[in-house]
Amino acid sequence: MKKPSRVRRAPSKTSSHRSNIAEVAKAADVSVATVSRALQMPHVVASKTLERVQKAVDRLGYAPNAQARMLRTARSNVIVAMVPDISNPFFSEVIRGIEQVAQQNRYSVLLGDTQYNREREQAYADLLATRQAAGLITLLPHLPRLPNRAFAAIVSVSGYIKDPAISSVYVDNIAAARDATSYLLNVGHVDIAFITGPMTNPICVDRERGYQEALRIAGLRRNPTLTVTGDFSVESGIRGIDTLLSGRRKFTGVFCSNDEMAIGAVRALKARGLRVPEDVSVVGFDDIRFARYCDPPLTTIAQPKGELGREAMSMMIEILADSDIPPRKCVLPTQLVVRGSTAPCSASRRSLQRSRR
Repeated sequence: MKKPSRVRRAPSKTSSHRSNIAEVAKAADVSVATVSRALQMPHVVASKTLERVQKAVDRLGYAPNAQARMLRTARSNVIVAMVPDISNPFFSEVIRGIEQVAQQNRYSVLLGDTQYNREREQAYADLLATRQAAGLITLLPHLPRLPNRAFAAIVSVSGYIKDPAISSVYVDNIAAARDATSYLLNVGHVDIAFITGPMTNPICVDRERGYQEALRIAGLRRNPTLTVTGDFSVESGIRGIDTLLSGRRKFTGVFCSNDEMAIGAVRALKARGLRVPEDVSVVGFDDIRFARYCDPPLTTIAQPKGELGREAMSMMIEILADSDIPPRKCVLPTQLVVRGSTAPCSASRRSLQRSRR
């Protein structure tokens, strides 16, 4: 078997435009990761693909940034993936997506479970500064301190880090929460309770905003007594329902900021002798694996969890292959998945009349 030759770097051009690796990938009709492999590990790339990449490199005059290449070779092949709570099934599914792409491209993933602790966050971020890690993928809505941001490879799985230099992949939480609430409204529910997560988290702020927007679009006034605060756990979903029922608050639907709280809400409603969905409909957010196995199966907003992770790691590979590539912002779609925890409200007309008095 003939050993494939290494792809030659084209000599630097003196023109004002310097081609980047994304342009080479587009010209060769391959992914950025494939171009990176062709340049660094040609023995694992098919000969026909190597030939296409070489032609694109020659045509565009592509030459990797020398300073970035020097920094990369001084670093490990470890990517830190930082999550606030690995016990949350949503985060574990995103991590799986990150791992899939990392393994395909010979990177290792170091999981950083920060447990909402700023000191732990900083300790993981410091691995970049000491070159013990090649890059950082963060699932937190903020960035820790980084001493040398100019050369740091960072990708955010969040729309809340506004730094234009940071590539991000995320979903539109406002629109998704609006869709969930609008669905309940469309099947006749008017008195809709909302169990939110901690309001120090911008994700929770946006999901509550989506809930309120749906009510406003429907011409309904928000009832503040129907909103209770949880902490994303099953237990807080149970406490939320207990708070609503002990306060004798009338509602026929419940929207929860994540699936774990929705699962707790279903359990608490049934413990109080209420039927789901005949008496109260429940909607969650995330579509974690357990959602479909609830009794009844949970209606929820499905986030593309695996795709969030895969896209984040693909962005990371782009950055590590060529630091000159422009940052990207990628918004992935969500989908309402209707299951057995929701049903039309038989008392919708009476509720509507009561709300408009």
